[in-house]
Amino acid sequence: MGLAKVLQRIEQAARRAGRDPASVRLVAVTKGHSPQEIRQQVLVYGNYPLGESRVQEALPKMAELEGVEWHFIGPLQRNKAKFVLDFALIHSVDSLRLAQTLDQKAREKGRVLPILAEVNLGREPQKHGFLEEELPEAIAQLRALEGLELRGLMTVAPYTEEPQTVRPVFAQLSRLADRYGLPERSMGMSGDLEVAVQEGATLVRVGTAIFEPD
Repeated sequence: MGLAKVLQRIEQAARRAGRDPASVRLVAVTKGHSPQEIRQQVLVYGNYPLGESRVQEALPKMAELEGVEWHFIGPLQRNKAKFVLDFALIHSVDSLRLAQTLDQKAREKGRVLPILAEVNLGREPQKHGFLEEELPEAIAQLRALEGLELRGLMTVAPYTEEPQTVRPVFAQLSRLADRYGLPERSMGMSGDLEVAVQEGATLVRVGTAIFEPD
């Protein structure tokens, strides 16, 4: 499909929802793709944020592709926390223990690390994240950590062949972000980005539709 087509899909979905397309940022998911592929299929179009989900894969790419905004979007083990301090945003803070470790590492480096709290709205046991009922206490504690800056919420919707079925998940994430005064909502991927944008996504994480041929 390619990045240009993905941007067109985002723009059309935003306009249908009465939103400014500029209020939605594309995070190009580059997991499994080489720096050369990233240059040719993403960076040639502009300096879009790049999303990685494995620390050991991301670090060599970060060293080679300078001047790029990197986002960490996958599950993060606490023993890898010290390696993600150079990311512009961590989408996947899924527990207070992880947050406390990130906070400690960031403060040791004299930094404030921007994060999103991951919410498991589908209540899927195989997925990570806070449950909705845990959010009031979790958000209060996250906001108290001086080494972190809580900017918003993230969710991974249940997999489906019919994107409309996950609309309630995206709508609920937006309501929760509004409730807690959080501006960022990271939701939507290749198959369901239109629905996510219509429901208020500010960050969409797209890999397959960029890199895989039609």
